[in-house]
Amino acid sequence: MSEDNINKDMDKVSGVETTGHEWDGLKELNNPLPRWWVWVFLVSCIWGVWYMIAYPAWPVAGGATKGTSGYTQFKELTQSQSEIIARQAVYLESFEGTDFNTIMNDSALYAFAYAGGKAAFKDNCATCHGSGAEGSKGYPNLNDDDWLWGGTVGDIYTTLQHGIRVEGNYDTRLSQMPAFGKDEILNREEINQTIDYVLALHNASATENMAGHTIFQNNCASCHGANGKGLREFGAPNLADAIWLYGGNRADIYESIFNARSGMMPAWKNRLDENTIRQLSVYVHELGGGEASVADANAKAVRPLLEE
Repeated sequence: MSEDNINKDMDKVSGVETTGHEWDGLKELNNPLPRWWVWVFLVSCIWGVWYMIAYPAWPVAGGATKGTSGYTQFKELTQSQSEIIARQAVYLESFEGTDFNTIMNDSALYAFAYAGGKAAFKDNCATCHGSGAEGSKGYPNLNDDDWLWGGTVGDIYTTLQHGIRVEGNYDTRLSQMPAFGKDEILNREEINQTIDYVLALHNASATENMAGHTIFQNNCASCHGANGKGLREFGAPNLADAIWLYGGNRADIYESIFNARSGMMPAWKNRLDENTIRQLSVYVHELGGGEASVADANAKAVRPLLEE
């Protein structure tokens, strides 16, 4: 053993110098770092210095150092957006001003409209209608085939443009159900008799002998129709199906008759551009409950590919 080793704390088993640290009889060996690890560390240090020089890295007043490369996230975003806009422009030129009949029968234009409408729906409509357009109490389910104002692409387009019960918009979809109880048009007994009749309409068991029949015909049929199946001219819902916007139990129907309902939707005409509204119209129509006003065989063939 050399004189140097005599003055060092050596591990008897391995013969390697220790650091002098010991825990419960276990000593820490003073082995050198692997050579490859040292080189990786040095290269990383050199790369880090280069990065701080070439790219924005150090915070300074008003942002960060600019770096010699001139790179910024804003430039990268602008470049990526420019590429997207350039690709969209190819379709926008054909899409803009094209009637819905042509769009629904052109696979490329249909795919463009559907994809754009899907993105716009998530940004603007999902808050109320849900990300899957399933709706909730007071917010229509757009996947079914129940449409208060019509379910063709053109009908949906008009609804999106002008909204529902938008104050100051003379083209808005507008209807107003009376508050039959609050305004003392009907008393509580008459309201309950009307509820019995509405529930019977729902169950296809309504008869003219029911006490609520006459009340319904005198007060409700002008909007909902004599058979209770609704009239789209007034945005009056079908009371004879299984779809309820505000709930179909007795308490919900009582609330609807007593205080009335007056749901609202924004007019998107001044919030979104024309092409986006048209794309949304196609997307909402194609969610599953849209009514066909054109032969859209091509659209139906393309749709499964868009869902993948």
